[in-house]
Amino acid sequence: MPPEGEEDWNWGAGQRVLSAKQARAEGDVYVSLHIGQWTNLAQGSAIHLYVVEVKPMEGGLVTVDAAALAGDITQTGHSAVYGIYFDTGKAEVKPESDAALGEIAKLLQQDAALKLLVVGHTDNVGALASNMDLSKRRAAAVVQVLTAKFAIAAARLSAQGAGPLAPVASNSSEEGRAKNRRVELVQQ
Repeated sequence: MPPEGEEDWNWGAGQRVLSAKQARAEGDVYVSLHIGQWTNLAQGSAIHLYVVEVKPMEGGLVTVDAAALAGDITQTGHSAVYGIYFDTGKAEVKPESDAALGEIAKLLQQDAALKLLVVGHTDNVGALASNMDLSKRRAAAVVQVLTAKFAIAAARLSAQGAGPLAPVASNSSEEGRAKNRRVELVQQ
């Protein structure tokens, strides 16, 4: 459908289109150039140029701190952690998760009696059985990193998977699905 007010635009009359992408460190740039004629030749040619500059997501916006985790656990018995990252469909903890994992380790070091269930959660995209398995494997990966890299005793941690069974937001939007993809610490 032509843009509003351009009903006489004829996409079949001598149209040329060029689309390109330039990958840059500061963000990709997409360009789309449309050149064509109006149905009424007296109106001449028309050119439409679209330029879209994509900026990389700003990092460091999600911060986890041991005191906040302790406060949540004291008040509600659990705390959601959003600074632990995985690739889609994978259970390997990404290196950018170290800050959040370090704060969880600090929490456990400050309270030697604290034992936690590490519960993986997913959104509802995909099959239930796959999401249940993925959430359990992600929780196990978190426990593995906490024990191997941060020297937390394995007996203080138990990996569990809840998949999409306990959403905190609607899965009907990407924003809601992102909130549902999390790791929760639950006091044992």
